[in-house]
Amino acid sequence: MSDPVTLRTRKFIRNPLLGRKQMVVDVLHPNRANVSKDELRDKLAELYKTGKDTVSVFGFKTQYGGGKSTGFALIYDSNEAMKKFEPHYRLVRVGMADKIEKASRQQRKQRKNRAKEFRGVAKTKGGAKDKKK
Repeated sequence: MSDPVTLRTRKFIRNPLLGRKQMVVDVLHPNRANVSKDELRDKLAELYKTGKDTVSVFGFKTQYGGGKSTGFALIYDSNEAMKKFEPHYRLVRVGMADKIEKASRQQRKQRKNRAKEFRGVAKTKGGAKDKKK
């Protein structure tokens, strides 16, 4: 990862309502397949003189032929603003929140449909089928 990387920002907007700076980032990376989001967060934090933990990068697409990627960056004024306005899945990506583990979509649907067969207290148990057809 020693090859040079150039960052260019455009469409820069200061958003005081959400407590952040938002921009489109063009990454020039010749002789490299791609640049990690972690490395981009480091470079943007250094560029805008802020902490790495307040920078969020996402939506990067590499141009056909390689050498250039484009995506979005949000630089929050504080950790509190980031936790308040950033979607949970992006907080999980940067390690600021824990992922919520839940059963698969199919398992949740099956559990819901099994519960429909019962009434009252039995609904909470739901699994045991003692019905004879």
